[in-house]
This record gives sequence, C-alpha cells and structure tokens, in this order.
Amino acid sequence: MIHYPDALAAHLDGDVTTLCHCWRVARKDGEVAGFTDHDRALVLDGLSYEPETGFAASEARDTLGLSVDTVDVEGALSSDRISDADISTGLYDGAKVETLLVNWRSPEQFALIRSATIGKITRRDDAFVAELESRTRALDQPNGRYVTRLCDAELGDGRCTVLLDQSAFSGAGAVTTVGPPDTVTVAGLDAFASGWFSNGILTWSAGTRAGRADRIADHRVERGAVVLRIMSPLGPAITPADTFTIVAGCDKSFATCKAKFDNGLNFRGFPHLPGNDAAYGYVTDGGNFDGGPIVS
Repeated sequence: MIHYPDALAAHLDGDVTTLCHCWRVARKDGEVAGFTDHDRALVLDGLSYEPETGFAASEARDTLGLSVDTVDVEGALSSDRISDADISTGLYDGAKVETLLVNWRSPEQFALIRSATIGKITRRDDAFVAELESRTRALDQPNGRYVTRLCDAELGDGRCTVLLDQSAFSGAGAVTTVGPPDTVTVAGLDAFASGWFSNGILTWSAGTRAGRADRIADHRVERGAVVLRIMSPLGPAITPADTFTIVAGCDKSFATCKAKFDNGLNFRGFPHLPGNDAAYGYVTDGGNFDGGPIVS
C-alpha cells in the first residue's frame, strides 16, 4: 500500500498538480544513481536526479495472485552514469529500482510508489529498455535448502565457521600480466599449491577494480608462474600492477571439507545420501537388508 505524506496528499487533492516520476537505481556494487522524466534536475534526500537521460515508463499494473508484475523503463544512453559497457557487463542486472512520485515544485514532497528489481535488459540503437520485476518475483524463485551431497554453506560464513584470515587460507598479490580473456598471471602466491584458490574469492585492493570482488574459476601453476582464471569479471578491465587479497576456495565436497579445512563436523551437505542405485534397488540373494546404514 502506498503511503502519501500529508503535504503531497494535499497537493494531489488540488485542482492543478505539478508531478513527475523519479527513479533511484541502486546497483549490487553499491553505486546509486537518480533519474527523472522532468525537464530539470531534482534533488531528493541529497541525491541528484538527472533529467537529460530521457527516462520514460510504461503503464504500471498490479494484479491479484502470485503472478509477477512488470513495468518497462526506457532511456537513452546519454547519461555519464549509464554506459553501454556497464549494461553489457551486467552491472545493472538485479539492481534495485525505486519509483518515486514527486511534486517538482516542492521536491521534498514525494512518495515511494513502487520498488522493483531489474530483470531483462534489451538494447536497440542508442537506447535501452529495462524490465522492472515486482517483489512478487521472489515468490517465483527456489527458496530453502536442497538435499544434496554437496555443502550449501559459503566458505567462512556462520554455518561453515572456517576462519579464512589464517595465513594458510589467505594471501595477497599483484597482477603481472593480463592474458587471454579473464586470465591473469600474478605474483605473491608462489607458496600455495596449484588449485588452492580455485573457487575462492579475490578482492581488489588497488587499481581500476578497487573494492570489487570476483570468484576464481581456476588457480594453477604453469612453468613456475601462477595463473588465475577469473569467473566473468564485470566492470573495468584488469590492468598490470592491480593488487588484491585472496582466500582459499572450496568445491563443496565432504572430502575437501575434511582434508583441506579439517571442518567435517560443520559440513552442511549430505555426503552419504543414497544414489539412484540404492533408491531403485530390490531384494537379491546375498544382500544385507538389516536396516543398517548403507555407508558406515
């Protein structure tokens, strides 16, 4: 239900209104930007909303039931805050968008009329169209735990409990060369075995990507050089001399949990889950069917 402040409600009851829409876009990397369909810049709660982007919204609708309501927002790629490269690399995927109804004569009078998430983005010519999905989208997503052999905790979180700030599980280094797409050669990790940081998290501490975090798809040692393959890095390109910190990775298996982290007691999967052979098995001569565990 939309709450209209008293001043804005009184304005809406008047004979003449001076209204416009504003959009507050908060990306997952923490970047926040404001846009408006008004012809002048507006400032709301300290954030400037740009007018020159040509934002326009389609008809909004709310339906009963659990169907996912959508609204399209269209804009030109004319703002310094929106670039074709950022859209292409997915920086706006999953961003939160708040739609505000604003009295442009008195911008302090505004109401939040919709909160949504950016879903599909399409581009044509020099413009883009972003589909905004309502909060009911979350009800259409898988939730809860899955019963699988692999662990469903994130390495180092409260359920896993592994302390990643130990020297055995963390390191620091710098990029020496940038190779094929998503692959870099680094210095500073010579003391670690090949594969130690596969599936780990790398956080950039300085350089063009400072503050961003990327997952490592592969860590290997080739001809004495340490090579990292980064899983689909978004944003600015990696450059030589960029520095980073990195933590060990986990493939979520019970064997790795025990051997690499000595953390078998906190394993959050079901490693002894019977497979299809056991589920579809039948009584045979010589079989042991005493009700005991299949794996001891």
